[in-house]
Amino acid sequence: MSKPNEKKVTFLQALLPVVFLFAIIIYGLVLRPVFLLQEALPLEIVFLSASVFAITQLRILGFAWDEIQESIINKLKKALPTLFILFAIGLIIGSWIVSGTIPMLVYYGIKIINTDYIYVLAFFVPIIFSTVTGTSWGSIGTIGVVIMGIAITVNAHLGITAGAIIGGAYFGDKMSPLSDTTNIAALAVEVKLYDHIRSMTYTTVPSAIIALIAFFILGFIYPAENMPGATEQVDVTLNSISSIFNFSWFLLIPPAIILYGSIRKKATIPVLLTSTVIAVVLAFIFQGFKFSDVIQTIYKGFDTKMAFWIEEVPENINQLFNRGGLYELSEPIIISIMVFVYIGTIDKINAMTTIVGRVFRFAKKRSSVIISSLFSSSITNAMTSNQYATSFVVGDAFIKKYDKLKIPRKVLSRSLEDYGTMIESLVPWTTTTVFIVATLGVSYADYWHWQILSLTNIVVAPILAITGIGCFYKEKRDAKSK
Repeated sequence: MSKPNEKKVTFLQALLPVVFLFAIIIYGLVLRPVFLLQEALPLEIVFLSASVFAITQLRILGFAWDEIQESIINKLKKALPTLFILFAIGLIIGSWIVSGTIPMLVYYGIKIINTDYIYVLAFFVPIIFSTVTGTSWGSIGTIGVVIMGIAITVNAHLGITAGAIIGGAYFGDKMSPLSDTTNIAALAVEVKLYDHIRSMTYTTVPSAIIALIAFFILGFIYPAENMPGATEQVDVTLNSISSIFNFSWFLLIPPAIILYGSIRKKATIPVLLTSTVIAVVLAFIFQGFKFSDVIQTIYKGFDTKMAFWIEEVPENINQLFNRGGLYELSEPIIISIMVFVYIGTIDKINAMTTIVGRVFRFAKKRSSVIISSLFSSSITNAMTSNQYATSFVVGDAFIKKYDKLKIPRKVLSRSLEDYGTMIESLVPWTTTTVFIVATLGVSYADYWHWQILSLTNIVVAPILAITGIGCFYKEKRDAKSK
């Protein structure tokens, strides 16, 4: 074990590896796709390149490789529990699909759509989908497309409908223990997953209530026409789902286990694995898939081709259900590892702490520090178009500042998402916006001002920072005094 290094590092030396990282980000994630019309650099390569640069710099400054490696390993050790959770989430998604749990929730979610409340349901139904699947994109690309089809048929306002779909999808994604961005935000600042989710309820739930009321009122201002029956698209979707899967109320047991574990604050990984095992058992009992298909789903994910009794499956069904398995979240896991190699390296010279201390030295109060982290998250996400990078870079930058002022870290993890994840659909050049426009067929100009959830959340988050409501200051002091 090497002794702590006493080498003094200047501000410019601490700044250099961070400037290099942002230079690669600007070139690889902004200039290439937006201005040069070339493919963006993979985020793994961005952080790997930045890590090589940082390691080289530290070696030049006289740090031994063993010291640098030890710093990296210490960071990775703290990340391992959440990396295990990401693997478990892949298992959950696959097992819930092959058991019929997710398909059943999708099926009945579609059936409750009533055109008299098209905007309210366009907001509410994607919440269910994103919560049980952990993906906002998946929710937008499946049930979102179905709802847009209904909106077109009944001459509803397409901009409002799209804004409601996006808001609901992102609310469910943020509050889902199966979401990769939710887990990574908690991982980035070393916060327990359910503590992070509970912290987000203080900003996200009030915003969702305001959005829900707004969409209800908009239903009277921009009413849809009555529709005598389901559209052909809805019928095809429902028939396909019911042809592939068998339904039973017993299929609600796996999500009930997750809900119980969350309420009782049970250890996350055992709860996820228990839910997976129960879902696999239910798959054997209720579904007609082969033993090898169930195992393959746990390994590499579900494939609708496993339903050999169906000749053709609609593309939107493939898009929703062909996923899951141990490798489902391999990309965010690899990205997380690359990021921690970089952060572990620059942590050896306290780079982020030094930079934040200099740049945000005006922030003396808790409220100003929280607001600074909010705006840093929005700028980083807008620049990188990636919440993984935002969580790790901003989280690492502010974590010691929060600790110094005794601000609970779950406020930081919440802030990363309040002004990171939630603004993705409001920035016209992000990959999220490009995906939404292509998938829902509504232009950015038509929907952004109807994305009421995110617009409200942008106002609510700094208000809580200023007032101290939902910032858990007393809870932090009580915990210290025990």
